[in-house]
Amino acid sequence: MLFLILSIICSVTVGILFKFSRHYNVNNAQIVAANYLVAIILCYLFFNPNLNEVNTSSPWHIYIALGILLPSVFLFLAISIKHMGIVKTDAAQRLSLFIPILAAWLIFKEDFNVFKVTALVVGFPALVLILSKPSQNTKNKWIYPTVVLLGFGIIDILFKQIALFTTLPYITSLFIVFSVALVIMFAVVSYEVLANKVQLALKNIIFGGLVGIFNFGNILFYLKAHQVFAKNPSTVFAGMNMGVIIIGSLVGILVFKEKLTKINYAGLFMALVAIVLIVFSQTK
Repeated sequence: MLFLILSIICSVTVGILFKFSRHYNVNNAQIVAANYLVAIILCYLFFNPNLNEVNTSSPWHIYIALGILLPSVFLFLAISIKHMGIVKTDAAQRLSLFIPILAAWLIFKEDFNVFKVTALVVGFPALVLILSKPSQNTKNKWIYPTVVLLGFGIIDILFKQIALFTTLPYITSLFIVFSVALVIMFAVVSYEVLANKVQLALKNIIFGGLVGIFNFGNILFYLKAHQVFAKNPSTVFAGMNMGVIIIGSLVGILVFKEKLTKINYAGLFMALVAIVLIVFSQTK
């Protein structure tokens, strides 16, 4: 259970870092680039991926797609936290699990039981309630958490496709994806520096390094939790998604004083119910 708790803490901490960073006039592109550099180094040190196994038959189209999507959605995550707060952004990220579920049903023709159908019926209204705003609030940037939800949902589908490619260890594929993401972000930062005269700043590297440490820690402890609960993966799945929503909500409300309406609270409760239903659907 310790690994699961550590994974939840690492995930929420990434959001906290982005929330704090907005007070320092940071450059999110530089933060995300530094994040992937640190994540690559830690991935190599902890998992020692064997790159000799990588060849032209590897799923490069998926690696490249993920390498573009991951940093892009990460940037939207940072913007969403800035405009919408940790509570709504974390909830949107966790509810992205419904995208691969829908894909499994509509594209891969998987059978659906009553729990999955009910989870979808509950989950989507939950998202609407979570992202709803008071009528007097004209600054609701609902598009950002929506992109986060759709983006992480598509990313989840692509990672599941990589997991099916059994000739390469999953960690090796993860290392390659991080490397592609770093190349993309290096190009973005280089363009900003050369074309827009944006200055590289130490504060961006520091924030990015911290995000990279906790981002990698989330992955490391999540994988270890799955190893510990190898016979009951639904425990990890439920604990991670519910834990992030609950802890993220507490941090957002108590630490950052984010304002939620009764409708938002109802949406958060429905999101937790939907996740429980998904867990039941996996065990039946």
